[in-house]
Amino acid sequence: MALGRGLSELLGEVEIAYEKNSTKRKDNVLELDIDSIVPNPNQPRKIFDEEKLNELSESIKNHGILQPIIVMQNEDDEGYTLVAGERRLRASKLAGLTKIKSIIVNIDENKLRELALIENIQRDDLNIIELAYSYAQLINEHKLTHEDLATKVSKSRSVITNTLRLLTLSVHVQQLLGSDKITTGHAKVLIGLDKETQNVVADSIIGQKLTVRETEKLVNDIKNPPQKIEKQKKEYPFDMKPLEELASILKKESFKVKLDKNFIKIEFKNQEQIEQISKYFQKS
Repeated sequence: MALGRGLSELLGEVEIAYEKNSTKRKDNVLELDIDSIVPNPNQPRKIFDEEKLNELSESIKNHGILQPIIVMQNEDDEGYTLVAGERRLRASKLAGLTKIKSIIVNIDENKLRELALIENIQRDDLNIIELAYSYAQLINEHKLTHEDLATKVSKSRSVITNTLRLLTLSVHVQQLLGSDKITTGHAKVLIGLDKETQNVVADSIIGQKLTVRETEKLVNDIKNPPQKIEKQKKEYPFDMKPLEELASILKKESFKVKLDKNFIKIEFKNQEQIEQISKYFQKS
């Protein structure tokens, strides 16, 4: 089976579905013992929303399974391995079903992981980070280019590339994005920053409730900090040494003296101190 055909086409192949071990068969949809089916060990999705599973379980109790799951028969002819439909299988078990509508297909063992990844990609409730990891797995395991993958999953190459770029974000940012605490728009702005800065900005987005535009401005300011304009120091072409010597003498005499670039300030308390200061100036 070609990767590009996807699950939608696979689900349409009822006419050529593998017919075997059927006790109740109608249009190649079989009712198999639910306990005879084991999940696909290569299923990349490990966490399932419990609330949504319970909702699906209630729907199955009321309306039954509307779309059969897809399974392949194990090599030892004992039991089946799930190819697609793990949520339906889990929800059916919650609903207490002992049989489940199934389609058996003859799939090469090597395609099992491939199909699990494709099923993940086609899920509506898959978050953007899970989707990015599924894309990366398909690319790495099947040596695909972004263009190849885009064709196979009916997406544009730019969508594939931009989604994969999210995997360059720090683990902290990926977790925030995967739990919908920040948006994909926010996350894209952080790409290119070092990991520590990404984390700081991401926390600021949440804490300050920043919009994407405000985040763009913040990141731009980080990348292009305003240049500090140093004030030019005034230079004075004076020889301050005589005044420095006078200031030193007066300080020894307990006068308060302040010497700056272009002035000297001397504090006095009485007439006697004025005359004393005058003598020093007369000497100099």
